[in-house]
Amino acid sequence: MVDSDEKLMRDTAGDRLVLLMDSYRRVTGQPLAATAEALWSAPYAVLAHDTKSPPEFFYANARTLGLFKRSAAQMIGLPSYQSALPDAREDRAAMFARLETHDVVKGYSGTRVAADGTRFRIVDAVIWNLRDDAGTLHGQAARIDHVEMIG
Repeated sequence: MVDSDEKLMRDTAGDRLVLLMDSYRRVTGQPLAATAEALWSAPYAVLAHDTKSPPEFFYANARTLGLFKRSAAQMIGLPSYQSALPDAREDRAAMFARLETHDVVKGYSGTRVAADGTRFRIVDAVIWNLRDDAGTLHGQAARIDHVEMIG
């Protein structure tokens, strides 16, 4: 049975779910998940934002929602810069600048903040551009396998 958060995320992401999985395989040579259902319930966090200014989240799997202590409705449309503390935004911006010349950045680490103020450190994440087969940029995404809770 699909829960309401999963349904809302799948409906909002739409065809971008396939793009999320295809683009990850393209830049890393590894699968992200076999299906949308597997991606939703993966033991690692996956989130993605669009190309708006500022970029807004359009997808976060169950693990991500748990880390950020948000529902799907609270996460969708949230400007992605708000997931980082103000003093961590410069490092985040530098990482995105590296994505302008490379479609993938491996080994990214940075501090993030949940809705309740809890802080956690992303360790060794993979950040990649969401490009379709024609090379059009549709946003960026992150796979976060390791997190250290700060408090």
